[in-house]
Amino acid sequence: MADIIEEFNEYRSRMNEKLLADNNKIVKRIFNLDTNAYAAGALDVKTKELLGLVASAVLRCDDCVKYHLETSHKEGVTKEEMMEAMGIATLVGGTIVVPHLRRAYEFWEALEENATK
Repeated sequence: MADIIEEFNEYRSRMNEKLLADNNKIVKRIFNLDTNAYAAGALDVKTKELLGLVASAVLRCDDCVKYHLETSHKEGVTKEEMMEAMGIATLVGGTIVVPHLRRAYEFWEALEENATK
């Protein structure tokens, strides 16, 4: 299961490097804004990551869901907290979110499995 984590992170890193190397000012600014938006502020990082997770699930962006799941896991989010957030995402987004919920659950299981190694 850890392969899905490695594959995701390798692909994301490789493509981000290529995108940033292209030196497009707009893309670089969007990446920077995204990084800064999830930094601690009035809301802590854990809360912001859960908000990002819900928004990403509702928007049905599996890459974004995986990113926020991994960061949430690193921030100490529990399985129960993650599932409550994903429950809200499914409520807001409707049943079309269910396939993304399945993939999110699978990715979370891989994160938990990887953490016990």
